Amino acid sequence: MKRLAAALTSLLLLAGLGLWLGPRLVDWEPWRGRLAELASDRLGRAVTLNGPVELLLLPQPMVRAGGVAIGDPGEEFSVTAQLLRVRLDLAALLAGRLAPREIALVGAELTLPWPPGALLALRPPAWITELDARVENSRVRIGDAVLEGLTARLTSAGLAQAIESSGTFTWAGRAARFAGTLGRPGWDGVATLELSLTLPEASGTARGVLVPGAGFEGSVEARGPDLSALLAGPALPFRLAGRLNASAELIAADQLVLDVGGVPARGSVALRLLPAPRLDVALVASRLDLDGWVAALRQGAARPVPMALDLSAEAGSFQGVALRRIRGAAFLEDGRLTLTDVSVLLPGEAELEFAGATAGGRLEIRARFAGPDMRTSLGAIGLPVEELDPSLLRRGEGRFRLVLEDAQAAIPELAATIGDLRLSGAGVLRHGARPALGIGLTLDRLDLARWLPQGFDPVQAGRALGPVDLNLRLAADRVTLGGAVMERASLDGALENGRMTLRRLSGRLAETDVTASGVLTLAPQLRLQDLTVEASGSSGRGLLALVPGEWPDRTAIAGMPLALRLTGGGTLDALALRGGAEMGELRLEASGTLDLPQRRGSASVTLRHPGAPRLLAEAFRSDAGAWLGEGSFSLIAALAGGPQGIAAESFELVAGGLRARGGLALALGGRPRLTGRLAAERLPLPFAGWRSADPLGLEALAGIDAELALEAARLEVAGVVAEQAAATLKLAEGRLRLEGARARLAGGELEALATLDLDRQAPPRLAVEGRLTGASIAAPLFAVPIDLTAGRGDTVFAVSASGHSPSALLGTLAGRVGVGLRDGVVAGFDLAAAAQATALPDAVAAERGTRRALLDGATAFDRLDATGRLLAGRLRLEEARLAAEGGATATIGGEIDLARGALDLQILSRPAAPEAPDLGLRLTGPADGPRALPETAAWARWRAERG
Repeated sequence: MKRLAAALTSLLLLAGLGLWLGPRLVDWEPWRGRLAELASDRLGRAVTLNGPVELLLLPQPMVRAGGVAIGDPGEEFSVTAQLLRVRLDLAALLAGRLAPREIALVGAELTLPWPPGALLALRPPAWITELDARVENSRVRIGDAVLEGLTARLTSAGLAQAIESSGTFTWAGRAARFAGTLGRPGWDGVATLELSLTLPEASGTARGVLVPGAGFEGSVEARGPDLSALLAGPALPFRLAGRLNASAELIAADQLVLDVGGVPARGSVALRLLPAPRLDVALVASRLDLDGWVAALRQGAARPVPMALDLSAEAGSFQGVALRRIRGAAFLEDGRLTLTDVSVLLPGEAELEFAGATAGGRLEIRARFAGPDMRTSLGAIGLPVEELDPSLLRRGEGRFRLVLEDAQAAIPELAATIGDLRLSGAGVLRHGARPALGIGLTLDRLDLARWLPQGFDPVQAGRALGPVDLNLRLAADRVTLGGAVMERASLDGALENGRMTLRRLSGRLAETDVTASGVLTLAPQLRLQDLTVEASGSSGRGLLALVPGEWPDRTAIAGMPLALRLTGGGTLDALALRGGAEMGELRLEASGTLDLPQRRGSASVTLRHPGAPRLLAEAFRSDAGAWLGEGSFSLIAALAGGPQGIAAESFELVAGGLRARGGLALALGGRPRLTGRLAAERLPLPFAGWRSADPLGLEALAGIDAELALEAARLEVAGVVAEQAAATLKLAEGRLRLEGARARLAGGELEALATLDLDRQAPPRLAVEGRLTGASIAAPLFAVPIDLTAGRGDTVFAVSASGHSPSALLGTLAGRVGVGLRDGVVAGFDLAAAAQATALPDAVAAERGTRRALLDGATAFDRLDATGRLLAGRLRLEEARLAAEGGATATIGGEIDLARGALDLQILSRPAAPEAPDLGLRLTGPADGPRALPETAAWARWRAERG
């Protein structure tokens, strides 16, 4: 039994080995034609076998043939395969017949023409009859599109049965599944067709009928998570349903109802096959998010066929900006994008229209815009317009050209009119690790107060730009800031990596050419470097008019040529500056430091002019030559200032005959207060004269307080010279006091106290009291015909006056005056000679001599004492006695009108005879030329009566 089993087993092994090896040892070449006929019969197409042919019995009967070609030469498509595999029926094979059960093509290469033309007229091919075929690991070429890894099954039970297919493939890296059923045409030639395709991003189904001579008519449905997989659109989920028509020339889906990212829409899609393939897409939506659409179009990836896209929406958004009335068309071919008739309505009702095209990685757009409220439109796109003047950026229109590239975005052309502002220019933004922005603009006018109402903060500007470097060039026909106007202004600057560089700022400011340059480092702290400011002009009047205050706008010096230069650098809390200026013959040199955060600084200043009187005449319209004297002007001062005040810690002043030095400080906190000291070697002071009606300008003192220590080795006022003068000046709340005033005057000692009350509601009121002791008179005192020419003595006074001018003060002068003189001389009459003449024996000669002595000569006196009262500018002599040499005496009475310069005096002198009447002299009229009338009638009558 065991031997039988072993024998059977060996027999079976030998049979199996024979079945395995036998077919491989048989030459099947004579069967090549028969196999080709079997394949042609099953596939319905001519099959050619050019490779080896072999038969396999295990594990199942199968014939394999290589080098397969299907179809006749010249047909519209071609099929080649590495291997044709035919599974045979075992029973038929044992009976000596080849009965195929299944045919498979392995490694097939199917090439279909594009456009498909008549091949896809969508009618069932007549050659497909009874069919059960497989395609494995194959590839299909349709134009430039390649379907890889195709595995499919195509079956048909017979001529009257539908053709069914299903399978999988990979397209552009995407795995896809498909299924289709093509019915056999009926008596009218119409056949049904159903296709379905499933991709990772989308799936769709088409159902309809094939109409002879017309093509396919039916419906289509599709959905998917990513619209961008099908066309140049956003990566959003979508659904669509509509009508589908297809022919050899056109595949069109219209009346489409879509849902894109939850937004309903309507549209159509058309794939034109002739004369050249093209995909047309039209979409109408209530709202569109344009960010995805623009990104897809900008990518411009090459697609199998050119695509035209027409979008329309009533509302939408782009980069967060709300848009309305969106219209536009795009055409994408071979990676080139063309935009036409694009228009949107921005916030603020600004209409933007543009068109453009790409070339490689470059997109060029030409656009125009117009709107009634550009402020709202520009604010909506993120420009900082909130702080601008509300009246700016209203109605505007313009055009520009935009060029977008991988490395940069540029506006090479821009022209616009916004309100009353016209501008043109260009700009570019270069991308990179540190983006760079370049802007060049030309404007007809620029009002800085409206465009920069909060001023310019470089630190804030640097923060706003962030990592972006800025190069800016501006040119304006007219730039205004308040009352300042700069014409032909230009600016060339940059903000790069924390450094703000002003390469050049130039223009014509108030008839003066101005240029400036410098570098400001923003971090770690603000530092100014290489600052240079220069100004020059034929006249400084316009530039000085911009300085607050009226001086020196209308003076002669303001109209003289001006030149200025300022240089410096350093941190803002220790900014070192050096500068110089020239105005006419006036020269200024200064150097110092500024602490800008604390608003304080210090400087050394030197001011020079070759002629001090000429400088005062040019700067103050003052004829200073008469009182100041000829000579140069020089001021050297060490200045310091801040929010609390300004101080001249030391100064030296030389102006003609004036020589002074000292230190002054002006405190500005609350009410201004001036303190310090002034010491002068020679101090000439101007005085227009007591008859002058020009205001003294004392009202200006009402707004300041002061306390000054004054000293002058020589003080000169209107020809009067005082030496070793000293006083303390105090000014508070509109009241000026000159305390402790003392000086040597005419060899005597002067002590005085003066007060000046300043009230805005009343004229200034002056009060002076003091005494002069030990003074000597060595020359005519008043330079009038009747005058004191010599003497020594004392004077006391207490007077007051009110008024704005010297003449007003003199006209209101009131008070008391007392004079006591000794050993002096009065010019204009000779009382001693008159007394001697009365003793002449001849009466006629005596009278003639007396009158002559009263009208001419001089009277030497031992003592002259007088007191008087002042009222309304009139001095009334209350008591005045004169004791002349030789025993002559006299009394003086009457008054002097100081305001009008008139006299009304009577001098009574005793003659030689004690019992004789007084001799009189009446003085009336102007003080500088009074009328002298001797009064000798009573004496002459007495002399006549005596015989």
